[in-house]
Amino acid sequence: MGYYILEETMRSCTADELHSQTGRQYVAVLTTPEWKTERERFDMGIEMEPDAENIHNTKAEVNFDSLTGTFQLPDREHIRETVYRFAFALDEKGIVFIDDSGKAEQMIGVIQHTKRWREPCLERFLYDFLEQIVDKDLPLMERYEEELDRIEDAILDCQEMGDLARVNEIRSDIRELLVHYEQIIDMTQELEENENGFFSEENLRYMHLFMNRMARRHDSAISLRDHTMQVRDLHNAQMEVKQNRTITLLTVITTVFMPLTLIAGWYGMNFRYMPELDSRLGYPVVIIVSILIVVFCLILFKRKKWL
Repeated sequence: MGYYILEETMRSCTADELHSQTGRQYVAVLTTPEWKTERERFDMGIEMEPDAENIHNTKAEVNFDSLTGTFQLPDREHIRETVYRFAFALDEKGIVFIDDSGKAEQMIGVIQHTKRWREPCLERFLYDFLEQIVDKDLPLMERYEEELDRIEDAILDCQEMGDLARVNEIRSDIRELLVHYEQIIDMTQELEENENGFFSEENLRYMHLFMNRMARRHDSAISLRDHTMQVRDLHNAQMEVKQNRTITLLTVITTVFMPLTLIAGWYGMNFRYMPELDSRLGYPVVIIVSILIVVFCLILFKRKKWL
């Protein structure tokens, strides 16, 4: 467990010191068993008990005299494989995280060692905490964009048809991020509503600032998702071009050999009174005519740009 007082920096303290503080807001991180033992000491008017063991999304819910919610955070290195889950409860005095994964404690540790506040408050802490969630998303999307550009260049250069499986993986990751972003935006809107009046009107600007940032991240993710679809369409278009070239080649070959087949069939009938059968020049004439037909067809197809 961890207890912190919001001062110029987050100062670690004991449970007794935290509960004896007046006028200072706090942050606490407890496991589920610890929360069940300590919850009464925080004196929050919680109607729906936050359950850290049964979390399916990121959300916030307003209670009579508190605000509870859950976080479901995909690991940015393995978006579709690893997910961190924890719950929280807050009121005007502070916020308590119920976390069995250790993720909330890790994020709070980063804030404690990197942030220094001129005007410490719960709203500013929440802003920095939410920022920790999406802090690495911009470099992640830049890496995805570079990957898609390389695959797209390979397709356009006709070096290969591109790694379509990787494009689908990126698209799935972006889809997971978009759902995650939409849930965070909904949560932030709930905080910004300030239905219970836990936040000062002046400090609500932090929620508004984070909302604007999330809107930009959401738009970037949508653009990246559209890029994956463009790469897939380009891949399909190149496949169609290759198929069309193959069909065109087969059509040209068939067209060239059609008159030759006609000649072969015609003189293969061996009728008794075919004068060319007794002529010394019959065979070389047929060869020359066949060659002329092939040359004529090739020149014609070249001018028509079928070759």
